[in-house]
Amino acid sequence: MSNQYIVITGGPGAGKTTLIDGLRDAGHACVDEAGRQIIQDQLAIGGRALHTGDSRLFAEVMLSWEIRSYRQASQHAGLVFFDRGIPDLVGYHFLLGQPVPAHVTAAAQMFRYHRRVFVAPPWPQIYTTDSERHQDHAEAVRTHDAMIAAYTRHGYEPITLPRGDVASRVTFIEQRTGFE
Repeated sequence: MSNQYIVITGGPGAGKTTLIDGLRDAGHACVDEAGRQIIQDQLAIGGRALHTGDSRLFAEVMLSWEIRSYRQASQHAGLVFFDRGIPDLVGYHFLLGQPVPAHVTAAAQMFRYHRRVFVAPPWPQIYTTDSERHQDHAEAVRTHDAMIAAYTRHGYEPITLPRGDVASRVTFIEQRTGFE
């Protein structure tokens, strides 16, 4: 099953969500990013589980969301594309300069994805902030590097996505996951 779960990761503002939308438009099953949804919900309710608030609580909520998403993905036949995965939480702790809690490491080991993980590189020309994304581009680069380190630590093979339009990125991924 995990060989059918494909992660797209990287720093914020590198086109991951747009790519996930493109994969969805091409007929693929996709799982949305936890972080953006959690931020929207926390802001709406006045919660503190935010990157700019209680980052540890934010990480725990994201971990729970990602595990739930992983389990729900089994309802789909064929490949499922994830906008981030559980090892992103390992990278998040790296980014924060915090030790990775044992249960986060255990989750990254237990809930496995396809060995090839697609990484959207930092892309200053398209990077923007918005109501949920407040990081500057330098933090986006650090996040990218933390994700590479996290996935590599857990035995994945990071594949850098080319910069280009959505269609060419979708084709790039399809060619490397058995579609042509």
